[in-house]
Amino acid sequence: MAGRKTRVRRPVAAAIALVAGAAGSIVAGAPQAQAAPPGGKDVTAVLFEWKFDSVAKACTQQLGPDGYGYVQVSPPQERIQGEAWWAAYQPVSYKIGTRLGDRTAFKNMVDTCHSAGVKVVADAVINHMTNASGTGSAGSAFTKYDYPGTYSVFDMDNCKASISNYQDRGNVQNCELGGLADLDTGEEYVRGRVAGYLNDLLSLGVDGFRVDAAKHIPVDDLKNIKSRLSNPGVYLKQETIYGSGEAVSPSEYTATGDAQEFRYGWDLKRVFNNEKLAYLKNFGEGWGYMPSGSAAVFVANHDTERHGQTLNYKDGANYTLAHVFMLALPYGAPDVHSGYEFSSTDAGSPNGGQVNACYSDGWKCQHAWPEIKSMVKFRNTARGTGMTNWWDNGNNAIAFGRGDKAYVAINHEGSSVSRTFQTSLAAGSYCDVQSGRSVTVNSSGQFTATVAPNTALALHTGARSC
Repeated sequence: MAGRKTRVRRPVAAAIALVAGAAGSIVAGAPQAQAAPPGGKDVTAVLFEWKFDSVAKACTQQLGPDGYGYVQVSPPQERIQGEAWWAAYQPVSYKIGTRLGDRTAFKNMVDTCHSAGVKVVADAVINHMTNASGTGSAGSAFTKYDYPGTYSVFDMDNCKASISNYQDRGNVQNCELGGLADLDTGEEYVRGRVAGYLNDLLSLGVDGFRVDAAKHIPVDDLKNIKSRLSNPGVYLKQETIYGSGEAVSPSEYTATGDAQEFRYGWDLKRVFNNEKLAYLKNFGEGWGYMPSGSAAVFVANHDTERHGQTLNYKDGANYTLAHVFMLALPYGAPDVHSGYEFSSTDAGSPNGGQVNACYSDGWKCQHAWPEIKSMVKFRNTARGTGMTNWWDNGNNAIAFGRGDKAYVAINHEGSSVSRTFQTSLAAGSYCDVQSGRSVTVNSSGQFTATVAPNTALALHTGARSC
């Protein structure tokens, strides 16, 4: 596929996911400014390019029972036609109708997920439209800059050139991201149309939005749009890729919601691949990241897993253990990306997005991996507690507690680690939710265990017996 662009922003590269299409290249992006998504369960399963009826089944059969608080679904708005995943990030209109399902399927999914105790976040593409011409997934004819019944060229920013200077705020926020028609979100009409679309999704029961390409939308514009919503306090998770020395900083966006802290995933890749887990003792704010209460974090997302900025499912134990660490750590609101196998970075989801069964047809279902899903209830149980009882061996074996609620040990060494661990847990029997084995904590809060190489051990008060 010709024309792909990936920008290197720092020693660890970060892409805004520019992907070439027939007419050029496109972007792929991005639950309020509070400690985490509202409620006691802050883990989001990102079911990337899953059909809405498949999402509904997952909410009932997996996400609700496993303790996930949220599911994030791919953009429901009309898109350009095509199987490539990035077609979802070239919107044609604000009709709900894509290869993933129509309005009825979307509404059924929201209702079903709510019945399972899972809230719904919709990926919202509101910075731009397409870089192409044709007929959209719901039948709308369009050309670049002209979307009959939605927008015309007068609703686009005056800069009709691609972004070329990330040290210039105007260039970043008024020019075209990868050649995509850039909406003038400072315009009254555009603000009203965007708010109308988001209000439509809210009327269908959506609980929050991931705002794609948020750093390309001025914060004041987002504030104005959010003020027009039927629920102006709705949860926003904003795609804000960090770039050292850039004119636009992710921290600006904590004024409107959570901001995605991309450095988190970049650094986890480096540490798990090439450095020492012992370095993670003060990971988070201690590394200069945004405050925990404003940060949305991930091991990988749909962009970074394809373009090498973060770990991905091909990285084996490094990827799995990074998720265990993320879900155990009291920092940010975590996303668990759940996608599909790919050899081409452009490949769309199998079966048009229909998931007949996890681990078939290329579906990876990372949200359901035993090592990952077991940590969701660990995190829910530990909520409100800080890190305690840190231990490391100076290299790649670490352990820490979450007050008197939970304790985790991660062995990224090449051989087993056997020792007596000190916790703040009450005495008694606990289930190691990683292995399914019983562990006994004595009256001093200690237990002795052997942790095999590239595995973890995790105890919490919500799992006292196996």
